Amino acid sequence: QLQLVESGGGLVQPGGSLRLSCVASGFTLEYYNIGWFRQAPGKEREGVACISNSGFRTNYVESVKGRFTISRDNDKNTAYLQMADLRPEDTAVYFCKADQCGRRPDNSYYYTADWGSWGQGTQVTVSS
Repeated sequence: QLQLVESGGGLVQPGGSLRLSCVASGFTLEYYNIGWFRQAPGKEREGVACISNSGFRTNYVESVKGRFTISRDNDKNTAYLQMADLRPEDTAVYFCKADQCGRRPDNSYYYTADWGSWGQGTQVTVSS
């Protein structure tokens, strides 16, 4: 069965840090771009970070630039999202997906947040 399982979420105070993990099973992650997405209560799911299959290219949405770092370890079939300086507005369920983000020919990035089946995700709550 092909699946991605997210973990590492939790409750953290504003300014705190978390590292999310995304482990693939049933397929080899290294052939795909990996995107992290999030969905806050009452809001649509949005893409927040994308990493190319090689790991050489990354992209972040403006709201997380300088605070979040996406990475991957293809040997471990795992991707990560290191989150620092967390804010209450980062509170959401976080998901990872393969092959649903990437760079367009004009070097802009796309995130496909409304297609396919999604796992449980991992809850991140930022609150004092």
